[in-house]
Amino acid sequence: MMPPIPTDPNPNTVTTLRDLSANQWKSGIAAWLGWFFDGLDLHLYTIVAVPFVSLLLDAQQNSDTVRDTSAWIQAAFLVGWALGGGFFGRIGDRLGRSRALMLTILTYALFTGLAFFAANWWQLLAFRFLAALGIGGEWAVGASMLSETWPARWRHWVAAVLQTGVNLGILLAMLAGFVLLKLFELPERSVFLVGVLPAFMVLWIRRAVPEPAEWEAARGNSNHSHPPFAELFRGSVRRITIPAILVCATSLTAHWAFMYWLAQHLRSLPDVATWTDADKSRLAIQGLTVIVTASTVGNFLAAMLASRVGYRLAIVAICLGYFATMFGAYRVPRELASMWYWLPAIGICQGVFALFTMYLPPLFPTLLRTTGAGFCYNIGRIAAAAGTIYFGTYGQAGDYRHALYATSFLFLPAAVFALLLPELPLVRGAAEPVE
Repeated sequence: MMPPIPTDPNPNTVTTLRDLSANQWKSGIAAWLGWFFDGLDLHLYTIVAVPFVSLLLDAQQNSDTVRDTSAWIQAAFLVGWALGGGFFGRIGDRLGRSRALMLTILTYALFTGLAFFAANWWQLLAFRFLAALGIGGEWAVGASMLSETWPARWRHWVAAVLQTGVNLGILLAMLAGFVLLKLFELPERSVFLVGVLPAFMVLWIRRAVPEPAEWEAARGNSNHSHPPFAELFRGSVRRITIPAILVCATSLTAHWAFMYWLAQHLRSLPDVATWTDADKSRLAIQGLTVIVTASTVGNFLAAMLASRVGYRLAIVAICLGYFATMFGAYRVPRELASMWYWLPAIGICQGVFALFTMYLPPLFPTLLRTTGAGFCYNIGRIAAAAGTIYFGTYGQAGDYRHALYATSFLFLPAAVFALLLPELPLVRGAAEPVE
């Protein structure tokens, strides 16, 4: 038997947005804002990685040294994200969702801001690693909070809205980069100061957002004892943990290799070789903006697909779509004009990660929920960190098409591993996952 999948205690009492309580709205807004600022802080580095690292190293932007160092910094960020998911996930199960949410936001706001003061590459690496601890933790805490407070029948649409917060945060990062770097011509490091903004949200969360009743009840029934981390790998829970780790590890490795090397690939296209560095940076921002905008649409298309075929098959189908679009885009050399047709298609497939948001937490028992979801989803970033470095070695003379082409194949095993997971009921009131 799988662990019971929790359902709404009163599933028929909430049918419209007007029926939601004030506490449900507060939890939803807090989680959405947390994800919004997640998106902001996690992509501030992406838009300035090459020029900023080249400045710290006093090296040419297209040098192997800059390529390798910037990849290591991104890898450290992904490792921190993974560790933060497990660390703050454990805190969320022990201290509560609201308290843990405040700690994660303060962590990533503080250390993103401190990146402004980095005097060399290893200081930048350290600050990005520490900021990532909070970003990784916020995913697990925010997702679990909403899975415990909002109606299960809306869970797939809630996932789309929540993931949209990340997308809009990334767009804000793009806007900040354009305003600060292009309009005001400030140094690349100035973008990190924007990352301090989320810290002010903590004051409101501390005053207004209560702990979910489901967590409070589970904590009371357990006499304040908590299941050990090892429970994730015992009994029926293990049948969820193992395939969840595998599908997240493979899909996130491919996704983050794409998100990081995309900008570098656009800068290296032969038909933009004569552009100025400023124009190449503008092109990288435009490319990321197209991807993120399409991804926002993809979140809701993924939710629509999940409502028809279930989470599991939707994840399988979109992983296959992600493979097909990346394979098609990078199988052969393409000019910039051609890439503008492929990038939106790839972006739409990123909606698969919205589904993980509301799919993974309810699969785990309440007092293992943020631990399980945070660990399984974010541990995949360890593989993603290694993948960012490994696939970066496919770059030949500054051409990263080969790296992007190679990573596309990881979505195939991701689709297979997703089939090993149980199905989560959408509208049905079943208490068990569907095999």
